[in-house]
Amino acid sequence: MLKKCILILLDGLGDRSYPEIGGTPLQAAKTPNLNKISKSGSNGLYHSLMYGYPLSSEIAHLLIFGYRLEDFCGRGAFEALGYGVDFKMGDVAFMAKFTSVKNENGILKVADPNPLLTDEDALTLSELVNTYNSGDIKLNFTLTKSLIGILTLRGDVSPFITDTDPFLKNVPVPEPSGWKDFEKLETVQNSAKALKDYILWSHEKLSGHEINKKRKGEGLPPVNFVMTQRPGALKPVKSFHDRWGMKGCFIASGAVYKGLSEYIGLDFHKVNDSNSPGKDIEERIHFALNMLDKYDYIHIHTKAPDEAAHKKDPLLKKKVIESLDSGIGRAMNALNSRDDLLLVITADHSTPSEGPLIHSGEPVPVIFHGKGVRIDRIKKFDEISCAGGALGLMRGRELMMMVLNYINRTRLAGIADSPVLRDFWPGEYKPFRTG
Repeated sequence: MLKKCILILLDGLGDRSYPEIGGTPLQAAKTPNLNKISKSGSNGLYHSLMYGYPLSSEIAHLLIFGYRLEDFCGRGAFEALGYGVDFKMGDVAFMAKFTSVKNENGILKVADPNPLLTDEDALTLSELVNTYNSGDIKLNFTLTKSLIGILTLRGDVSPFITDTDPFLKNVPVPEPSGWKDFEKLETVQNSAKALKDYILWSHEKLSGHEINKKRKGEGLPPVNFVMTQRPGALKPVKSFHDRWGMKGCFIASGAVYKGLSEYIGLDFHKVNDSNSPGKDIEERIHFALNMLDKYDYIHIHTKAPDEAAHKKDPLLKKKVIESLDSGIGRAMNALNSRDDLLLVITADHSTPSEGPLIHSGEPVPVIFHGKGVRIDRIKKFDEISCAGGALGLMRGRELMMMVLNYINRTRLAGIADSPVLRDFWPGEYKPFRTG
């Protein structure tokens, strides 16, 4: 019998150990429901690339879905797709935001990376700098929320351009330049020049606007710079269905996941985040269960553990994990009612609740749960306990391969029931006709 899979992704769940809470936030948290699933499932550790390699969520997700690092097209591309910006093959999209800089002897330095600005003023400033031409390259800025936007380049352009966001305060702004391996290409040089031209032009326009004159009089830092990072350009990639033979969907709140879904051909169902992570995850699970007749694979995402860790508060992350555990527990009867369901619970990466790193490179725990899954001796779901589980350490596309295995869709090596050999079975082929 072919089965279905629901994967619950607890973003940034993994962490480091903190003496004040007696371990990682997941170890310290009271998680009776996750522990119960662990006891009746198969446990292990997972890293979507390799130990020690810290990944952003969008890259980790792409690798979880069985794609290669070379298939990644840049975060800016996912954001542009997710926000519905005018963006097509051949364009380059940057994540961009309004910031405050100061000029010290001709060098621009970050004064305030996140200046306070009303939505009305942000819209006014974005309209001031939304269109610019540098030679044959056209640049467009689209405000998406608060200080944040998307900057697109159209023409003979390249994404191999460095960021202008140093992620630090009181340091020089990096000048855009081509990546070392591509810097001699004319397309790269022209793209870097166009970006610098736009940034200088917009800096002048923003600095002279009445909003910033007023801010200066009020002692507020000027919002006078468009800072860019993580450029992306679309690539041709095989769809999720063509790769795995499953119709899939992604349930999440973030625009970047909508863009990722569009990139690899997953249906996307947008949900909203509340102040109750447990309530959110419970509702998403029930929503997924109601759609299982339509989909073979459903990916449920919550950003809550990652956001808590970014506040650098291990106790807050512990509290969020406990809320998620309660929400999962309330949905377990419904999950257990499907004997054709494989349940996978894991994370995309580790997010440290202390220190300077955005994400870190430790592996994350993973559970496989369902009929036929080997049951090991693990009794607690955390980064240390799961290390002794039956799944051992899985990397990269091995997670999706194990999903195929446990839902009875994996191809036996050596058989060729279709002209295009994929990892999934049965293959897609033309029926044998007598006429």
